[in-house]
Amino acid sequence: MNNAVLRDVAVLIARIALGVVFIAHGWQKFSEWGMEGTAGSFEQMGVPVPTVSAWFSAIVEVVGGALLIVGLAVPVAGLLLLVNMFGALFIVHLESGIFAADGGYELVLVLGVTSLLLAAVGAGRFSLDQVVAPRLAQGAGALVKA
Repeated sequence: MNNAVLRDVAVLIARIALGVVFIAHGWQKFSEWGMEGTAGSFEQMGVPVPTVSAWFSAIVEVVGGALLIVGLAVPVAGLLLLVNMFGALFIVHLESGIFAADGGYELVLVLGVTSLLLAAVGAGRFSLDQVVAPRLAQGAGALVKA
């Protein structure tokens, strides 16, 4: 296997893993807590416009996670997921330090920067982006060069 194939296999694995985590967190907001409960929790944490933020967060996590898994619009999904995670980092978790067990930001930081990385490098050859928009599969950098 050449380096390009190994890179694309690694990107595929990362996309699937990250997508599963985001779908799980977004689905939890819908199914376990409900949007009313999620918005109430966001309000207690000081998240601005908690109802809108709850819906944004849940939709971006579920839809963005699914897009990562299938490899469709990955630069856009990655950037939206980054915005979502950085909102969580700066509004909710930063004051609690790094460790997630203490309410800290380690998980949202890793999820956010991994989303940024996928936005930058793209979905790779094993993706729907490769089928529908090959330049998109190469990430945001390829779009800027155009």
